[in-house]
Amino acid sequence: MPTTLLLASYTISAILFILALAGLAKHESAKMGNLYGVSGMGLALLATVWFALSHSGHVLGAVAVVLVAMLIGAAIGTSRARKVEMTGMPELIALLHSFVGLAAVLVGYGSWLMGTHGMDATTEGIHLAEIFVGVFIGAVTFTGSIVAYLKLSAKMKSAPLTLPGHNALNLGALVVFALLTVWFVIAPATWLLVLMTVVALALGWHLVASIGGGDMPVVVSMLNSYSGWAAAAAGFMLSNDLLIVTGALVGSSGAYLSYVMCRAMNRSFLSVIAGGFGSDGAVTGGAAIEGEHHEITAEETARLLREARTVVITPGYGMAVAQAQYPVADLARRLRDQGIDVRFAIHPVAGRLPGHMNVLLAEAKVPYDIVLEMDEINDDLAGTDVVLVIGANDTVNPSALEDPHSPVAGMPVLEVWKADQVVVFKRSMSTGYAGVQNPLFFKDNTSMLFGDAKERVDDILKAL
Repeated sequence: MPTTLLLASYTISAILFILALAGLAKHESAKMGNLYGVSGMGLALLATVWFALSHSGHVLGAVAVVLVAMLIGAAIGTSRARKVEMTGMPELIALLHSFVGLAAVLVGYGSWLMGTHGMDATTEGIHLAEIFVGVFIGAVTFTGSIVAYLKLSAKMKSAPLTLPGHNALNLGALVVFALLTVWFVIAPATWLLVLMTVVALALGWHLVASIGGGDMPVVVSMLNSYSGWAAAAAGFMLSNDLLIVTGALVGSSGAYLSYVMCRAMNRSFLSVIAGGFGSDGAVTGGAAIEGEHHEITAEETARLLREARTVVITPGYGMAVAQAQYPVADLARRLRDQGIDVRFAIHPVAGRLPGHMNVLLAEAKVPYDIVLEMDEINDDLAGTDVVLVIGANDTVNPSALEDPHSPVAGMPVLEVWKADQVVVFKRSMSTGYAGVQNPLFFKDNTSMLFGDAKERVDDILKAL
């Protein structure tokens, strides 16, 4: 394959990736966006393999190595994708991010071992810096993603790790990295690269271990950004323009998504990195709220819904855990068939992954036009007859607006308590990921429907 044809293929792939991002911005075009992304990646792989084989002196050996590597990767990816539930998607994505980071580390070491023969002093210095920075970003992404996977899959406590002077430890690691980079460029040596890799692996582990479960949506999008920059760094090391473009697209979009998530939580990105407000479920930020909650049955909830004109359903991660999206979708259809106005209210951090609730509802065939974001529906909640809060907690906590001393103070929330009646589906009165008690549960217009969300929704459907 001529070099010009390879570059043309890369250009088309880059355009397809940009179209993929544009398509994924809306529910209606998300399927086509995925198709664009898959097509771009397929074209890039074919062009790269074809170019490599056409310039290889050992064609058969190269073909065998490439095919074996692709088959192993495809087998692992297919196996994981077929087994994972939608509730397990966040941890799967975190695990995939770790592979990108590990790949960047391996590319960096490969580039170092290949040497810098034939380069002038300036080019050599730039290339050495690319290797060092690429390995650093990749190593941080690798261990950070592993910790995120362990926390999201409940194989590690979600409570933040609070070592003495943890902020100073993070800053110290960055200073050491900067000094080692300069040293490596001036006097390159393998031991410097290895030392920096160890520091980066420890930093990645500590960064994410210091973040609690409440900030996990930001962590996932942050690691997405890191994996993009790791891929871009690998592109510089390999002089691969498409990898640079692709990594920059992923890195910048992930960074913007992190910004959106932080705004949705009234958090600064640096404060999340320094250690979030998430905990392991213990009440934080003061004593538990005193008061009595009111319980309701599924039959009584069905009666409320029959008498309502407008209903808003607010899902949270608890709905995903209970796999309740399908009966919830059936409930919405049943109510709409009876002439009741039903809409869904989605908080930006409703799940453990940005857009998690939207994907679950789309999977259950809920129409896109009745799934609204927080900013689109908050003003309408005061005129709503009944709000069903299914498995959500921190995203509907009035303390965010009413208690300046609360750990979630200032966080934009769905103001469901303004509705005439609120029914909260929960297994117990426990706190959410932020470890903050929710005064919504004790308000006069709130009723608690305890039990498995899927079972309770099924009971309501029977009562209807």
